[in-house]
Amino acid sequence: MTRNSPTRSLNLRRSVLSVPAINARALEKTCALDCDAVIFDLEDSVAPERKAEARENLKAFFSGAPLLNKERIIRINALDSIFGNADMELVLALEPDAVLLPKVDEPQDVMSISDRLADADAPESLRIWAMIETPRGILNAAAIAEAGRTPGSRLDCFVVGLNDLRKETGVLPQPGRTYLVPWLMQVVLAVRAYGLDAIDSVFNDFKDADAFDAECAHARAMGFDGKMLIHPAQIEAANLHFGPDEAAIAEAEAIIAAFADPAAEGLNVINVNGRMIERLHLVQAESLVHKARLIAERQTAK
Repeated sequence: MTRNSPTRSLNLRRSVLSVPAINARALEKTCALDCDAVIFDLEDSVAPERKAEARENLKAFFSGAPLLNKERIIRINALDSIFGNADMELVLALEPDAVLLPKVDEPQDVMSISDRLADADAPESLRIWAMIETPRGILNAAAIAEAGRTPGSRLDCFVVGLNDLRKETGVLPQPGRTYLVPWLMQVVLAVRAYGLDAIDSVFNDFKDADAFDAECAHARAMGFDGKMLIHPAQIEAANLHFGPDEAAIAEAEAIIAAFADPAAEGLNVINVNGRMIERLHLVQAESLVHKARLIAERQTAK
């Protein structure tokens, strides 16, 4: 199987807010929020008898003022459900930044959507995100990520769904997520091997700010790029934990400057402030500085 070189997205994905498409008022509020991305949910948060109404809400919302400086992701129902085809037709009509697939179990789940988007001549900018929220999804995380780097695939990002995973495995929702950490790290390894991003699962009690703060710090330490959120009150903490701090930005700028020095031309390893730095660190530094610039530009535009 041929795959492209792993290259990660340069988009900000610190805070990924999930908004029920059935809630028109919540949709309108997203324009003023400081989250990096919005998932417009047609699946779990919408009752079966209101799926059509939720799709109409999204049509109306997308026809209005554009959602600036935020990725727009539509979470569809499973394609083999009675709602899947109508959801995909809506995605093709609205052309969001990405479609989020629920309960991805195997590589073919991603490839079938990639084929459908290609057959419909959807723009290449319309990407695929995958919910990893089942035992099979965890077990197949590496194979799914690898498939996302084959020609024609549009896979950009994994989103962990622990509520469904706990339900299917019986793991209890305990502080620290001790028994879930091996599975979470399996997801991080898979995305890093194939140049994707990983978004940590939602924290259900949005009123418990201290516990949410601790879980954000935990997820950042594990290597996640951001967190899926269920309430605007969680945005600030997610942005803080998953964004670069001033020390990291300064270090990245020093690495970029060191490699820009003519004396470093042709070298793969150089000395920066007493540390041996490889060119792979230059790529990481450039990505970090780019994201820091995006954050600064958003703050200036407020």
